[in-house]
Amino acid sequence: MELNEIAKKMCAKGKGILAADESTGTIAKRFKSINVENLEKNRLTFRQTLFNASAMKDYIGGVILFDETIRQKTSLGSTIPELISKHGAIPGIKVDKGAKPMAGSLNETVTEGLDGLRERLDEYYKLGARFTKWRAVYKISENFPTSQSIKSNAHALARYAALVQEAKMVPIVEPEVLMDGSHDIDKCYKVTTDVLNECYNELNNHKVDLKGTVLKPNMVIPGSDCKKKSNTEEIAKKTLECLKKNVPAEVPGIAFLSGGQSEIEASRNLNEINKINDTDFLITFSYGRGLQASALKEFGKNQSDERNIQKAFNHRAKMNGLSSKGEWSEVMEKETAA
Repeated sequence: MELNEIAKKMCAKGKGILAADESTGTIAKRFKSINVENLEKNRLTFRQTLFNASAMKDYIGGVILFDETIRQKTSLGSTIPELISKHGAIPGIKVDKGAKPMAGSLNETVTEGLDGLRERLDEYYKLGARFTKWRAVYKISENFPTSQSIKSNAHALARYAALVQEAKMVPIVEPEVLMDGSHDIDKCYKVTTDVLNECYNELNNHKVDLKGTVLKPNMVIPGSDCKKKSNTEEIAKKTLECLKKNVPAEVPGIAFLSGGQSEIEASRNLNEINKINDTDFLITFSYGRGLQASALKEFGKNQSDERNIQKAFNHRAKMNGLSSKGEWSEVMEKETAA
């Protein structure tokens, strides 16, 4: 399959991407909140239960995995990538090594992981991955993000994307402007604009074929401590406007991160964006918490209760699938849950 076809399949109408790439440390926090021990077998059980749910076939175009997970064998005998492929979704892998303090700055980070990446990509391809993910993180405050942080992260994202395409995989480019802070929606719009502009300058410089990429951005949203809240219509309007102005038309798919929004907020905002989407972009979701939070609660109640864990996951996947077509509603949310 060509890169452009893979990108389109990951973001196909009515489908989105399941971000199941939490590091061992991150999933430890999630498991702690539900009183589950952070053991490899528990991590495998939870993920395998989701990857074998009926919603995979209908609403999930791709799954982002963590290094441990892509190497695991399921209790059903197949490998994790084989299980995902069996349901018609594409296996992918997170390849960055995390955000580390930027030299000369105590408050900002740059994402690392370029060393040895070419060799790792080769191995991941053999394990079954056909796309990858790299996340850059930007903080908003009076002094941040600095142009150094914007430039350094865009440069790393572009170098990563070029290597990934060379390895015949689709890079997900994830420049995340964090929701933390008291900034308003206009400040988020401005920073997101600066970040996207610099990213596409660098991707261009590194001769990355944009038709074979997927963008995973934040929505344009006020900071979590902002006194002035924004309604769904304003978030959708500003987010779409920001994408139209700053994302080149060749990019086939845009898959939003849920970034601190609740499950319902993430569905509601995505739905509103798609209701007014007058572009050729396939606009969908690439959610971690926005797809897994309810399923995780069920897993905490009883780890072997496959039916209820999958029921919770199927519901969220269906709701987000509807949102990716602009067909979600509060009524459906309640009816389907019942």
